[in-house]
Amino acid sequence: MSATERASVDAREIERFSRMAATWWDARGPMAALHKLNPVRVGYIRDEVAGYFGRDARKLDCLKGLRMLDIGCGAGILSEPLARLGAEMVGADPAEENIEAARAHAEEGELSIDYRATTAEALAEGGERFDVVLAMEVVEHVVDVTDFIRTCASMVKPGGLLVGATLNRTLKSFALAIVGAEYVLRWVPRGTHQWDKFVTPQEFESAIELNGLRVIGERGVVFNPFADRWQLSSDMDVNYMLVAARDNAGEAA
Repeated sequence: MSATERASVDAREIERFSRMAATWWDARGPMAALHKLNPVRVGYIRDEVAGYFGRDARKLDCLKGLRMLDIGCGAGILSEPLARLGAEMVGADPAEENIEAARAHAEEGELSIDYRATTAEALAEGGERFDVVLAMEVVEHVVDVTDFIRTCASMVKPGGLLVGATLNRTLKSFALAIVGAEYVLRWVPRGTHQWDKFVTPQEFESAIELNGLRVIGERGVVFNPFADRWQLSSDMDVNYMLVAARDNAGEAA
C-alpha cells in the first residue's frame, strides 16, 4: 500500500482548508483565532526545544541548525517565526493551495523554508528524519489518530522531540471550542472542528509512548479575556500542548 493510500488525511478537511488559502495571512479573516494563538505556540516550542537541546531561548537564533517539520503547516503561520529563530524548516501540507500561499508569503519575507505539498506518510516513507516534529492543531483533523501519531513519531531522530497541540474531548471543550468559538463568538468558521475527533491527553500520550517516545512536558492553553490573549495554564480541559522525546539510544520505528 502506498503512502497516499494509507495517508491519514481527511479529503473533506483538505478541501475546507484549501478554500481558506488566500486568507490564511489575514489576521482578521477566518484564521484570526490561529493568529491570536500563535504567539503562545511559538513561545512554548521555542522554550521547550531550546531547553531540551541546551540552547539559550533568549537568543534570536536559538533554534539554529535544528531541522524541524511542521505537519499541516497551512500557509506557514507557525513555520515562519520558527525559521526566523534559525530553525531549518520543512513545512508539509496536503493542500497545494496552502503550500502556494506559504511559498509566496515566505518569499515576500525573504525566508528560506522548504514547503512541500505532501503528507506525513509520504515524508516518512521517503526516509525523512527531523530533530523536531511538530503536530500542532492537526491530530483532531486526521482520519486515524493512532496511525498519524505513529507516522509522526517515526520521523523523530534519536535524541529528538515531538511537539503536539490539540483539543481535549470534554464537555467543557464542547461548550467552549464548538458552541462558544464557532457559534457564539464566531472566532472560527462553523464546522471547523468535530468534537468526537478531539483527543484526550491520555489518548495522545498513550499513542506517543507506544511508539518509542516519552512525554516530558505538557501544558494547557487558555484564553485570558482581560489581556485579550492566550496563555499557558495548568488547565488542560480544552486546549493543550505536549512535548515528547526519543532517547538517544532509541531507533525510529
